[in-house]
Amino acid sequence: MPHPNDPSLRSFIEVDPASDFPIQNLPYGVFSTARNPTPRGGVAIGNYVLDLWELEQDSRLDVGPLGVFSGPSLNPFMALGPKVWTGTRARISELLRHDHPELRDNEELRKQALVPMREVILHLPFAVSGYTDFYSSKEHATNVGVMFRGKDNALQPNWLHMPIGYNGRASTVVVSGTKVKRPRGQLKPPNAEVPSFGPCKRLDFELEMGVVVGQPSAMGGMLTEQQAEEMIFGFVLLNDWSARDIQQWEYVPLGPFLAKAFATSISPWVVTREALEPFRLKGPTQEPEPLDYLKQAKPQNYDLELDVSLHGAGANAPAGISRTNFKYMYWSSVQQLMHHASSGCAMNVGDLLGSGTISGPEKNQRGSLLEISWNGTEPVELPGGVKRSFLEDGDSIVMRGWCQGNGYRVGFGEVEGTIVPAE
Repeated sequence: MPHPNDPSLRSFIEVDPASDFPIQNLPYGVFSTARNPTPRGGVAIGNYVLDLWELEQDSRLDVGPLGVFSGPSLNPFMALGPKVWTGTRARISELLRHDHPELRDNEELRKQALVPMREVILHLPFAVSGYTDFYSSKEHATNVGVMFRGKDNALQPNWLHMPIGYNGRASTVVVSGTKVKRPRGQLKPPNAEVPSFGPCKRLDFELEMGVVVGQPSAMGGMLTEQQAEEMIFGFVLLNDWSARDIQQWEYVPLGPFLAKAFATSISPWVVTREALEPFRLKGPTQEPEPLDYLKQAKPQNYDLELDVSLHGAGANAPAGISRTNFKYMYWSSVQQLMHHASSGCAMNVGDLLGSGTISGPEKNQRGSLLEISWNGTEPVELPGGVKRSFLEDGDSIVMRGWCQGNGYRVGFGEVEGTIVPAE
């Protein structure tokens, strides 16, 4: 049987070469329809969603206990482990191949199992057990450090020795398309003697990738590179919304809290680690050399293009404001997971790890408005004469990501969020 990543594979479903969802991708999600409002597992293929619960019921897909894909999250499937993930993806690929008649020639099953994308409602794809956000782009950390501490003290002394992160809130991770209410909090501008309470005035986005942990680790243990890699089920696009003015006042001495707890948006499709395998590459040289428990023997970064557009309220059209690549990350997702567990911290099925804001070396590759507008001193010009330093009510941010293959792309769709006023 051909490997699901084989570039020569074709589906009996016509897929545009520019589509994010060719047969080489097969990302997992959770969906419902007006006719069948019960959320269930599916896979994106071209402009369709393949209903995995229908295939289970028809005995075309056997992943173990019947009903793994019948519920509102992918967690039961992820819990079955990497061998089942690989076997299931191979079977789905076989069923969708242009030269395999089993589904192609079964008109009744096709009608039941293939749902046009325009008819589906996409849900949060997995139940988020815990959420941790990292700070792993050297370019982003340097930009922020220069802004607030000066060029000579841009990176804190610990930054080059370990992935820096903080524990966020799983309770406010939402799926793409969910409106984001402007947060409220304590504000203390530099010229104010005492803080006040009110809506955030410096609201920002952060362009990130999210790692979806599909296997648990034991409390008290550590992870090898291979173990950490095998625990990663897949990746999502992630926008970790940030209230810069609330954070500026609250973060000393313990770091981000409410400024990063009000909303985190993720894409509805989880692209598997296996689908990204052809796009692996070595990350930036790490100097000084990491401590032994963080060393990597394999390339653990990905050549993954990322794009951000902003449709400002009052603007005629959206405008591209950033174009960067996941390959620039200094600390890889595998290193983040190894570090997370190194103290003995137990990881759970459904844990989400944010990469941290992804910025590149060029000005047009900055992954937040804080950097793009250089803390408000260089406002972004949008169509229709609209300018932005930070996000206003009614503004919409859309992030897209994809890996470009030869004649196909493995993409994530998009993660979108629109800002609505604070109550």
